[in-house]
Amino acid sequence: MAEAIEAHDWSRTPLGPIETWPPVLRIAISTMVNSAFPKCLCWGDTLISIYNDAFIQILGRKHPCLGQPFEEIWREAWDTIGPMTARALAGEATFIENFELEIARFGHAETAYFTFCYSPIRDETGKVCGMLDTVIETSDSVRAEHRAQLRNRELIHRSRNSFAVVSVLIKQTHRSSETLEEAEAKILQRLSSLNRAQNVLADTRGIGAGIRQVIEGALTLFEHEEGAISADGPDIRLGSEQVIALAMALHELGTNAAKYGALSVPDGHIAVRWEIDNSVTPGRFRLTWQENGGPPVSTPTRRGFGSFLIDKALAAQFEGDVEIDYAPSGLHLTLSTDARNLVRSLAEKG
Repeated sequence: MAEAIEAHDWSRTPLGPIETWPPVLRIAISTMVNSAFPKCLCWGDTLISIYNDAFIQILGRKHPCLGQPFEEIWREAWDTIGPMTARALAGEATFIENFELEIARFGHAETAYFTFCYSPIRDETGKVCGMLDTVIETSDSVRAEHRAQLRNRELIHRSRNSFAVVSVLIKQTHRSSETLEEAEAKILQRLSSLNRAQNVLADTRGIGAGIRQVIEGALTLFEHEEGAISADGPDIRLGSEQVIALAMALHELGTNAAKYGALSVPDGHIAVRWEIDNSVTPGRFRLTWQENGGPPVSTPTRRGFGSFLIDKALAAQFEGDVEIDYAPSGLHLTLSTDARNLVRSLAEKG
């Protein structure tokens, strides 16, 4: 940039030929070009820009723009940074850390973050003749911090939800159990199911998981005969709370099937299917659980934690509807919801 500054035709700018520049301008430029820190010197009332090599990375595709007014270079952000440059020309320095700006340096709009200082430059009489923009981009570090904060909020949220689930699990299990031994066994099984769901989330860094991974993980313990359980459907990603609700609901369904339903006999079969129906607007997600080949089914006389999970928690986390048919030929469950409810990012939650 030192060579570019020397070769530039400054007579076409308000600064005039380089031979006529005052000593303060020459010294400021010399200091700037010998710095490894991104710097842009803005001179005169129109803030004609002169910058060093390190500042090129800040400019992106705006380079080369030597000799152009600072306002022209950063026109898309001028409503924000213009008042700061005015203060610098009035003799007041500005220092800001991790400042968010909407800029377009690569042919498209982007949000970037910068730590910078606008410093007035004075001549030997004390008059402000321009300003020095000393800047470093902090976009990567700011975004990393935002992601860390988001993960922390999600961890706290999940911890509170897990506590609530465990509390309900224990209370409901005790109410529906006839002995303490039965309650203890059920609680341990359900906590194990919850733990497996949490492990799935841990493998995906807590940002949801694929539905097939959730289903297969929840039902692995129940498939004693090869082919007793089939699972079929497209790749769909679920949110973290949906993962836990579905995994635990499937555990309850699998447990009931192993005790009383299709998995309690050698020839029983369970088919889990899911799809997104795009023939309607908006698209509709539907998951079905169908048991066949088991003993005749009848509507249960007692409702415990499993019923709560399936009827209430599962429907609530998917913001949809759950229908259960205790048909004699085999239990049939349908979960349906607006497909848009499956695409919920952490940022939307936060």
